[in-house]
Parts: sequence; C-alpha cells; structure tokens
Amino acid sequence: MKAKKVIVIHVRDDVEKEEFMRELQKLNLPAFIYVHGKLNSLKINIQGTKDEIRDAVYKIKDIHKRVRSRLYANKRGLYRYVLDDIFREAGVSISAPILLKTLELLGETVEVKNNELETSMPWNEIVNLTRKLGEYLADISLQTTRQIREVALPLAVVFDIDPEEILDLMVEVGVAEYKEDKFKYELVKNKEQAMEIMLKHLTGEEE
Repeated sequence: MKAKKVIVIHVRDDVEKEEFMRELQKLNLPAFIYVHGKLNSLKINIQGTKDEIRDAVYKIKDIHKRVRSRLYANKRGLYRYVLDDIFREAGVSISAPILLKTLELLGETVEVKNNELETSMPWNEIVNLTRKLGEYLADISLQTTRQIREVALPLAVVFDIDPEEILDLMVEVGVAEYKEDKFKYELVKNKEQAMEIMLKHLTGEEE
C-alpha cells in the first residue's frame, strides 16, 4: 500500500538550500522524493510505504540538521560536524587524531563527542585542510607507521613543510629513526613527547 507525505524544510539562504539539496541527492532511498523549491523553503513530497516514508522523513530531517550545524556557528561560535561527513567531502581517508591535532595546533577550538566535532573552523576551510592532510598522507603512508604519522602530518601542514622533510627532521632531532629492515620511519619517543620536542624545535624554543 503506497502512501504520500509532504514535509516543508525552511532554509535561511541559497547556500543552505544548495548544501541541503546536494546532500539530499546523495541519499539512496526506496521512497520516491520530489522537491519543489520556494524562496525560503523546500516542499518535499515523499511517496512509498509507511515504513519507507518514516525512514525518508528521519533521514531528510537529519541531513538538514547536519547542514545547518556546519553552516552556522552556535552561540559559542562553534560549528558542529560529523567526522565522516568531513572525510567524505574531502575525498580522503585519514585517522581522526591527525585532523584533531592539526586543528589544535592551528589554535582552533576542538571538542569531540560521539563522532561529532565542534570546532571554530568553518566548513570549507576544514574540508580543504583535511584534503591537504590526505595529500600529505599519500606522500608518506608507505614509509611510516600510524604513530609517526599522527605527529608528522599535523606538523607538516601547520608549519607548511614537506612531510618528507619533517620525517628527516624528526630523525635529526632524535624523536624518530629509519628502520632499514622495515623501510619505515618509526618514533623512538611516545607521541606526546615527540610532538613537544618537535614543536620546541620548529618554533625555536629549544633550551
């Protein structure tokens, strides 16, 4: 038995409307959806079984909530993103600690809860940053361990230094070494110590 439901999504501006529509097109739903756009709202016709409609309404509202929270900062000046949305939009696969540490080093507010990130960095900037981290990761992934990448990649992006140069510098400073038998760079200090020593070296604060 096919049913029909109409919901209305209110948008603040064209940017929100475009972002919402872009996300809506990525949805793969069994229900049939037809969207009619007005000035500040979108009228969405949904057709399908009751279960299909219920599922579609939930997903459509969830998308809208996610689009709003990444386009408009809250009262604390923070945007809220789903981490997977960032990686998908950037088209890269990096570990979350690399992105979070990079944001932290750039002086951005970083709060994470249940795969959601609240930060002061706007959406387009965080997507570009993640894309750059992904490019740098591709350069050094085969010759590094996960641990060393979590130190090297944030430093490479924040100080705008080629990631290979960062690895050589880490060996020079004594926080990493190159294992000939494994063809890999590895940390000889723990991540926190290595990061602290490298930051002091790169900012000229060494004793």
